[in-house]
Amino acid sequence: MANTVDDFEANVTVLLKQLADRLTARQWRMATAESCTGGWIAKCCTDLPGSSAWFDRGHIVYSYSAKEDLLGIAHDDLVKYGAVSEEIASQMAEGARQRSGVPVTVAATGIAGPGGGMEGKPVGLVYFGWCIEDEPAVCESRIFSGDRNQVRQKTVLHALEGILKRLDDG
Repeated sequence: MANTVDDFEANVTVLLKQLADRLTARQWRMATAESCTGGWIAKCCTDLPGSSAWFDRGHIVYSYSAKEDLLGIAHDDLVKYGAVSEEIASQMAEGARQRSGVPVTVAATGIAGPGGGMEGKPVGLVYFGWCIEDEPAVCESRIFSGDRNQVRQKTVLHALEGILKRLDDG
């Protein structure tokens, strides 16, 4: 995992080149649905020259209302499970797929810190959702250590690694 800005940028570049190759080979595009990263996954994707061939859009949905309005997240589920949950990560990934019409989406929702943690949901907890083609979202969670920036960097890396894994498995 990235320990410095240089490590992070080098690791992201390697992952993005692999992702670009796999998506363009299939003539697929991808979209993101991001909360705790504030659009950082999309930013990294669009930093790679030529990304317009495979990157479609990013949804930055920090608030409950943004999640509801832009991705169709159920308000009752936000209240029941909280924004940082597997249920919401799944709905974010599927909502991004429905709204964009692309075959690959990734969602990330979590608590980057330094505050915001609570019992059962510590700082560093991030839920991910990935959709590949018409399959239901696959979700998982991770608890990342470090400061706010490190948690967000690790989230970006894990989100990209997760897409690659699912593309390679599929």
